[in-house]
Amino acid sequence: MSAVRWAIGLVLAGLVGWFAVDEARGTGDGAQARSSLTIIAPAAAGGGWDLVAREMQQALRTDGIVGNVQVVNVPGAAGTIGLSQLARMTGDPTTIMVTGTVMVGGIGMSDSSTTLTVVTPVSRLAEDFEVIAVPSDSELETFEDVVEAWQEDPTMPIGGGSAGGIDHMIAAQLAEATGVGAGELHYTPHAGGGELTLSLLSDASGTVDVGISGYNDFRDLIDGGRLRAVAVVAPEPLEGVDAPTMIDLGYSEVDMVNWRGIVAAPGITDEERDELLDIVEEMTQTTSWDEAIERNRWEESWQGPDDFRDFLVGEQERIDAILEELGLS
Repeated sequence: MSAVRWAIGLVLAGLVGWFAVDEARGTGDGAQARSSLTIIAPAAAGGGWDLVAREMQQALRTDGIVGNVQVVNVPGAAGTIGLSQLARMTGDPTTIMVTGTVMVGGIGMSDSSTTLTVVTPVSRLAEDFEVIAVPSDSELETFEDVVEAWQEDPTMPIGGGSAGGIDHMIAAQLAEATGVGAGELHYTPHAGGGELTLSLLSDASGTVDVGISGYNDFRDLIDGGRLRAVAVVAPEPLEGVDAPTMIDLGYSEVDMVNWRGIVAAPGITDEERDELLDIVEEMTQTTSWDEAIERNRWEESWQGPDDFRDFLVGEQERIDAILEELGLS
């Protein structure tokens, strides 16, 4: 695809996202977040951000915290199209967006002046961990097999999500740690976990044999025996996942964590921000959310607005440095 067609595609995706969010916001009748709340998932349905948004929607509805909760998907450019839409909703107290490590990487990879500093931090919620997987019938039975095959053929494609996202950064870190070299990495980006798993399970030309993604993108296929996890990028083994950690394998420098957080539109008042914070905090105390944390193998990592704001500044600096070091920016 040419650069012009790619740019046109991003513009069209942005327009579709804008109309979807604008419609979900309603008629501007002054309804506040307790009565009507829109959650932007800045990715296609079925991915990690969408999962967080849907789990939030379920918890908020089940426990009656918010009267009406809508999820709107605004996919594209590692979440930065969704971010640009939210950044234009100045003063809107009824819309929030899921964010995370992938978006920070997307910002670092782009020339956009729209960063997470322009929106309103609400809270950090949890951490989500990455899994390296192969088809269950693959000759690559262990992570050591993957490394050996990769070292023999550095052109072996490694599949994952958006370019510059956490999957890409982990692949580059792995390439450096295993001696393949980030400059030799042949990374194949996919629009989401669904597209990646289809590629992994296909024998067609141009598909991949090794994939990196969030655990929940692979969970059903791992449980169903169609994919095999060969490693997890997490500080501790994931319960129910029979795969070693990077630390177990001797690659402690491969340590990217995919955190999840919530931001709101710019220009809202402190009182409106606090109301959104109360809504999210009440949600995290529900049985529905506890079940979501356990089911999705997330780890809670709560931060309020001030700490989250400081975290976002430091995280952007950290990710920018990693992208530059790995030659991805």
